[in-house]
Amino acid sequence: MASHGKTEYGTAKGNDYAEHEGTYNLFVQIVKWGIIINTIIVFLMYWFLT
Repeated sequence: MASHGKTEYGTAKGNDYAEHEGTYNLFVQIVKWGIIINTIIVFLMYWFLT
């Protein structure tokens, strides 16, 4: 078997919590609007296709 050596992980200096929070808020907004838009599409399909 091949020797793979020790695994190395890159670590960032410090804890960029503000960036993490901003990215999470963007994710929540995208999911929220995706649900709203899909709900509107399904309602319009129900309204016009029945």
